[in-house]
Amino acid sequence: MRETPADSPVMFQRWSRLLFLHWEVEAGIIQARLPKGLHVDLYQGKCYLGIVPFLMEKVRPRFLPCVPWLSRFLELNVRTYVFDDHGQPGVWFFSLDCNQPVAVELARRLFHLPYQHAAMSVEGTRYHCRRKNQEKTVVYQYAVEGPFQTAAPGSLEFFLLERYLLFSASSDGSLHTGRVHHRPYAFAPIAASGYSTLPFQWEGFNLNGPPSSALVSPGIPVRIHPLRKAETQ
Repeated sequence: MRETPADSPVMFQRWSRLLFLHWEVEAGIIQARLPKGLHVDLYQGKCYLGIVPFLMEKVRPRFLPCVPWLSRFLELNVRTYVFDDHGQPGVWFFSLDCNQPVAVELARRLFHLPYQHAAMSVEGTRYHCRRKNQEKTVVYQYAVEGPFQTAAPGSLEFFLLERYLLFSASSDGSLHTGRVHHRPYAFAPIAASGYSTLPFQWEGFNLNGPPSSALVSPGIPVRIHPLRKAETQ
């Protein structure tokens, strides 16, 4: 739900030039990889695994200004969609590649997220990413194919894009939740002339072929709220 969280944000960011690529995957494969307390979220009986490269901008903690060398960097996420024991929908990340080493270490420690060091670049509508200790570089290139719009509730686009809760797990297995707040995404369909499923392989998934959903968004300002320990049944 896109309700404004009651607590104050701890960080401000802008997520820009987001590319949303999603593949259908067998739900049981995903469920086997989820921690206790999380369950695969399905859309019309289908499970989705996504690759999302994008640009992080204007990243700063509350009450502090942006720092040029730390407040702008690239990410590429491998993510899926889940709900917890209380029915709250959200996102589970299998990995988050990033080309800012300080951001990687802080996110691992403060948010318990599986960030990975990577060399990344973006040139127009072309993304490159090569994870540390991996030989191959993944490339994504696209062309916008329609007008920008917002997702209608109940649509596949709404299911994939409009998520305002993330889940993470600490080293002891404890489940945590973190809320984000932003206006709805503006998105447009794309033709992906260059894509790769290699990030799935890095995480042990065997998926090939073109994505079943391919979208782009110019971006949105985002408020990040405190991470909290989840209540599991």
